[in-house]
Amino acid sequence: MRLKIKKTGKFKHSKKYIKLINNASVYDVAIDSPTTFASNLSAKGNNDIYLKREDLQPIFSFKNRGAYNKISNLSEKQRSLGIIAASAGNHAQGVALACKRLNIKCNIVMPVTAPENKLNSVKRLGAKITLHGENLAEALVKADEISKKYNYTFVHPFDDPYTIAGQGTIGKEILQDDIKYDAIFVPVGGGGLLAGISAWIRQNDKKIKIIGVEVDDSACLTEALKSNKRVLLKKVGLFADGVAVSQVGKHNLDVIKECVDEVMTVNIDEVCAAVKDIFEDTRVLSEPSGAVALAGLKIYSKKIKNKNLLALSSGANVNFQKLGFIVERSELGENREKILSIKIPEQSGSFLKLAKVFGKLPVTEFNYRKSNKEEAFVLVGIRTPSEKSFIKLKNKLKKLKYKFNDYTSNNISNDHLRHMVGGRVSSTNEYGHNERIFNGEFPEKPGALLEFLRNFGTNWNISLFHYRNIGSAYGNILIGIEDPNNNKSILLKHLDKSGTIFKEESNNRAYLDFLK
Repeated sequence: MRLKIKKTGKFKHSKKYIKLINNASVYDVAIDSPTTFASNLSAKGNNDIYLKREDLQPIFSFKNRGAYNKISNLSEKQRSLGIIAASAGNHAQGVALACKRLNIKCNIVMPVTAPENKLNSVKRLGAKITLHGENLAEALVKADEISKKYNYTFVHPFDDPYTIAGQGTIGKEILQDDIKYDAIFVPVGGGGLLAGISAWIRQNDKKIKIIGVEVDDSACLTEALKSNKRVLLKKVGLFADGVAVSQVGKHNLDVIKECVDEVMTVNIDEVCAAVKDIFEDTRVLSEPSGAVALAGLKIYSKKIKNKNLLALSSGANVNFQKLGFIVERSELGENREKILSIKIPEQSGSFLKLAKVFGKLPVTEFNYRKSNKEEAFVLVGIRTPSEKSFIKLKNKLKKLKYKFNDYTSNNISNDHLRHMVGGRVSSTNEYGHNERIFNGEFPEKPGALLEFLRNFGTNWNISLFHYRNIGSAYGNILIGIEDPNNNKSILLKHLDKSGTIFKEESNNRAYLDFLK
């Protein structure tokens, strides 16, 4: 999704940031990060693509800039009270580093879903950690509560003029490059980074397009712009934890409306593909939030050519447990891997005959389970060099009278089916015709699965259950439930009380082809 912003042309809110950015104190803890020409990415397209390397900062994220600038501008009295902040990880590291450098007592509230590597980094920097809540919004509430109780000085992760100005020093560095950029892509969580960069660049160079990029499951800026007011998202995806924010900052939104040209959204698969791209050009493993800007740039660049495009590589604090999922989904995000469900006759030689259809196309996956005497479904992953070659393959399958479905974008297939064992419900099983399938997720925290099952209770029979954690802050579950009731709303009401949000998938083709 792309949303153009109707700018006022006036700098009522952003004007003050020129002075604040000029006077910002960041280089005691930050570097003037280099810009890397992305040769591999550039060679694939029709544009010159560059990466602003904030992943090379001492805490492997841009967050040290804003945190240090804010804390260094506090009065002696404010410092003496001690600092408290709330963060999922990167802001926490920035605050902890600043407090260590300035010899200030530091307290950080982090959600229980915060990645272990970020927790450990904050501990090494000497901060006291309080774990609370399942997301940043809940951690912020707790930090505010502790701040008032003990009179600590609160340092907001993004909604503060000094924090914004600290991040804005990146914009100043960008304009000091010898390269004349046509467009700059900036990741968006709470909007502090986008506000700071855009405030400086828009008031110093009106020709450069400034584009904010959000993940579609945490698009609080997009929703705010659509509603013309700050919107609190009811649910935020946590895979890209560095941008998992439920509400854009007030100061930030005021500046963004004046200075930013456009905001766009990307999905998790596209982010994973961008992580791979950054690695191929820099040999750095970006965290998902660090690759969000590049994911947006790649989509944007498909319709233009001969332009200089810059994306912020904003963080490299990747949770190692996420790497398997990132590798798996990067092919889908790049649109290189296709997933097909193909019906074949249950007879000798069927596999060989089908394999000949694929020819020399790389087969990434081949899943099969016998279901009856006449026919079977095969789940096949195929890496294709282009969309044109995939269309050619589908036409070939049609010509040979194969019945098939494209599961490339099927969430049940990608999140569950490819990792499951077992097969269909037996035709003689009493609940085979009463089974309903639901897809859901819950925060990945100690005891989360047990808590869900306890809330679900024992009044309903579970006929299928698949849970898979992807090294993120949430777990995906696929559940089959025997439902003999004529009134289907009874089960839905019961699931609502379980504390987990579910979507019914009883008519999903992947389920019907392989599991029912």
